[in-house]
Amino acid sequence: MTLTGKDLRGITVATVLPFDDSGAIDWDGYAAVLDHCARPETTSCVFVNGHAGEATALSDAERAEVIRRTRDQIGAGRPLLAGVVPTGIPDALRQAEAARAAGADVAVIFPAEALGGGNASTPAAVRMYELLARELQMPLSHFQFPIASGFGLSTPVLAEIAQIPEVIAVKEGSATLLAYDENRRAIKAASPDTAMLPSNFHWFFAQVALGGDGILSGLASLVPGLLADLWRASEAMDLAAMRAANDRLYPVVRAIYGPAPVIDMHSRMKDGLQMMGVIRNPSPRLPLLPQSDDIREGVRRALIAAEVL
Repeated sequence: MTLTGKDLRGITVATVLPFDDSGAIDWDGYAAVLDHCARPETTSCVFVNGHAGEATALSDAERAEVIRRTRDQIGAGRPLLAGVVPTGIPDALRQAEAARAAGADVAVIFPAEALGGGNASTPAAVRMYELLARELQMPLSHFQFPIASGFGLSTPVLAEIAQIPEVIAVKEGSATLLAYDENRRAIKAASPDTAMLPSNFHWFFAQVALGGDGILSGLASLVPGLLADLWRASEAMDLAAMRAANDRLYPVVRAIYGPAPVIDMHSRMKDGLQMMGVIRNPSPRLPLLPQSDDIREGVRRALIAAEVL
């Protein structure tokens, strides 16, 4: 299917990927994860092979198989986004072509290594997207990194990228609310149809209150219904319902994203999925590590407080 930004409105789940005791992908467990988090009543789109799916720990063949199996399970009519985590442009082209061949509709481009060290605020990223758009001729989305990482693109650069016709969305993870609002306003002024998909986990409530086209989050792997409640309340402009949904989300957000290191957030989501009986083994692949008993207990208590366990 040929998608536009309007097709990505709603909740996009960034799927976690379970492994078995030997470290191989647990395909039955992954099917159960999709059954849990990719139901049409809560979730509009599915995003695979991102941070949540431990993409950099997967082989090319494994990433392609994740896409194929996801497409087979969710069907042809729902948008499927796939992460492209490149070292540079040749790698980005190779990964995006492979993702399309496996069944992905949109290539979500992570910043290449060369965009660090101050280059993220220069026209370098614009030139990269112009080349990718010309060579790939497929829908693209930019994966905006936190500004503090050194890989977060500046507002003027994002606005220029949004005007490229093939770029239909921005996954907005700048990690400050001010940057989110500045980027949202600039992108919508430059290209109104480009979807703005907030994903700053500490500010889901504030982001959708300011405005956006949905929520893209790994947390939808764990509690899709809670995020869908927040989104539907925001669409209805119902502040009381938004606050009620946010209050249920709060303990889960703090248990998943609060402890250091934050990179373990998706391992904690898998802990929660194990507690809910969705998957058997929550262990990630190296270099990520299993979570401590204290962290797991915090996740358990949060899920109980949110009334999902």
